[in-house]
Amino acid sequence: MNRKLLTNVLFAGLVATVLGAGSAAAADLCSVPEAEWQPKEALQQKLEAEGWKIKKVKIDEGCYEVYGTDASGARMESYFDPKTFAVVKSK
Repeated sequence: MNRKLLTNVLFAGLVATVLGAGSAAAADLCSVPEAEWQPKEALQQKLEAEGWKIKKVKIDEGCYEVYGTDASGARMESYFDPKTFAVVKSK
């Protein structure tokens, strides 16, 4: 096998490994079937009732990702389980 072909084969294997690992990690954060999700508007209402000010709610890594400030005014970026609204990860 010539050197250029070997390099291309190794590079393709590396790319496949990285892409596969990235998608597996993303699927692990929240793995709830979409049929079991509660509406994101319900999460927003729940958080606003707790004193949050919501800037944005989006779907990321199979979770609801919320940007805003909590009741104490701290800026939050939090991931919520779309079925239970339990906090999965918070920054």
